[in-house]
Amino acid sequence: MSSLGNPQFGPAADVVNPDGHGDVVLVCEHASNVIPASLKGLGLDDRARNSHIAWDPGALGVARHLSRALDAPLIAGRLSRLVYDCNRAPESPSAMPIRSEQGDIPGNAGLDAAARATRVAAVYRPFCAAVSQVLDSRAARGVRTALVTVHSFTPVFHGQRRDVEIGILHDSDSRLADAMLSRTGTLPDRDIRRNAPYGPEDDVTHSLRLHGVARGLPNVMIEIRNDLLTSAQDQERMAGEVRRLLAPALANEALWSWEGAHA
Repeated sequence: MSSLGNPQFGPAADVVNPDGHGDVVLVCEHASNVIPASLKGLGLDDRARNSHIAWDPGALGVARHLSRALDAPLIAGRLSRLVYDCNRAPESPSAMPIRSEQGDIPGNAGLDAAARATRVAAVYRPFCAAVSQVLDSRAARGVRTALVTVHSFTPVFHGQRRDVEIGILHDSDSRLADAMLSRTGTLPDRDIRRNAPYGPEDDVTHSLRLHGVARGLPNVMIEIRNDLLTSAQDQERMAGEVRRLLAPALANEALWSWEGAHA
């Protein structure tokens, strides 16, 4: 495992099993709720810092299980999405949000251009560099690669209950999502949907576009409702369910022969 970042903010990313030989590279942008001491908790209380607004609870556990099962490299964020959301471009208002579902984020209010640039340089650039380094290395070795990002979502958002349990999300390249969705019959008791509870229109597919679509790699974003991930056993079970959709998709040679995914 290696860590990338800078002294002021600490490591931006952990890279696990960088030389894994499986067909997948895993990315977990919202793996952590750590806020650097210099930012004084962004003015939030413990409840907010431990809630879904600060990270994706359970997502890292699922990603780690997938990494081991698939012999896949995993790049995981080391800092809270509230410091910088690595699934957002620097120009996106939600890259350093001033409000969340639960209210204001005082430590992000009134950031000037210099403060924003500091976070881009300290968090976003090193995180993207970690992903690119793994993908470049695999390309140089001729290892075929699908990009899979792992997330979780809250079961209630702005007072509305979400029934979907697993979301299979894609941007302009839907080939891996299509292949996985064709296997949902193997999980008949799960509510699995395309581009739910979010989709490209919600600005959630930045990593897929940047690291997957732009390279012509099959890519997909997995969203799992976080009430299904409350224990280590839950996370292992859900990783197994994701594999039941993902492994047959990766074994389909048509996934790798399609030439229409390049941006």
